Amino acid sequence: MILSPMPTGNGAFVLHKIIEAGIKGYRVLPYSPYREFFPASLPFLLCGQKPSLIHTTADYGICFHRRGIPLVLTLHGFFLDSMIQRYSTFIQRIHYKTDLRWFTLASLKTADVVTSVSRFIAETAQQELGLSRKIRVIYNGIDTTAFFSSKNKTNGKFLRVLYAGNLRRRKGAFLIPVIAQHLNPGITIEYTRGLRVISSLPSAPNLIDIGNIPKKDMPELYRQYDLFLFPSVREGFGLVIAEAMACGLPVVATNASAIPELVIHGKGGFLCEIGNATDFAEKINLLAEAPDLRREMGEFNRARVEKYFTQERMIREYSELFEKTLDHAVED
Repeated sequence: MILSPMPTGNGAFVLHKIIEAGIKGYRVLPYSPYREFFPASLPFLLCGQKPSLIHTTADYGICFHRRGIPLVLTLHGFFLDSMIQRYSTFIQRIHYKTDLRWFTLASLKTADVVTSVSRFIAETAQQELGLSRKIRVIYNGIDTTAFFSSKNKTNGKFLRVLYAGNLRRRKGAFLIPVIAQHLNPGITIEYTRGLRVISSLPSAPNLIDIGNIPKKDMPELYRQYDLFLFPSVREGFGLVIAEAMACGLPVVATNASAIPELVIHGKGGFLCEIGNATDFAEKINLLAEAPDLRREMGEFNRARVEKYFTQERMIREYSELFEKTLDHAVED
């Protein structure tokens, strides 16, 4: 049995559940994220368990280390990144620079294998922590049978832009009202608020709050729009970007972190300067006047997801990695 102890309530947990559904003998062991305030309690989660391999996240991975049992850690994000700390609270910065840094570094040094969901995260972790060890990149995967493009979309006189994500500073949500001010008539931005967020952005005639959208309804939501906007400052991967791409949407996003690994500038959309609302608005206005270009970019994005970002590929790569790691452990 491959055991995956994971805190609930985040994207990493969802992805590990997808792996569980795709790999026989893989089991997610969920726990409350509040237990991470008391790391000494985490090892007790393994009481009575007899896994052949443990797969979890890197931050508290050392708490699940057992002699003779291979430990595989995945970096889904990296909050020790100095850039992301500019968008964190004072308490978060203290946490990142003290105990979280120690646990993460100790975990990465202890693990038998370390993977990352993007080249950006792998390289950032190596630079910030001075790591020389190899980190293998396995991109997150999208269910392309659920996320697909609409064949009935019409190119009318109005352009509907979607933002999907939490309204946090790190996600660039503070830019959205400013971007809206610079858009041409006939263009609206509609945004979700995340499942646990009750606040909304300042009101504007071309800025529409569509509320909290359940995950199961997201594929159909993407297909209702002409373009996807994502001004995030830092992304470990950018799952919502990949979902929008799978649904055949062109993307206007930030030229930062892992986003350029998904969006090819000029082919699948446009990458804009961090924090430059005018740049974002100009690219949206340009695409509003170019329906053929939007269609071509959407088709390019769909093909790119099918080639690099499918669930089947992700599950296959993890399965092969686990098998190889277990074989190596037996040889030792």
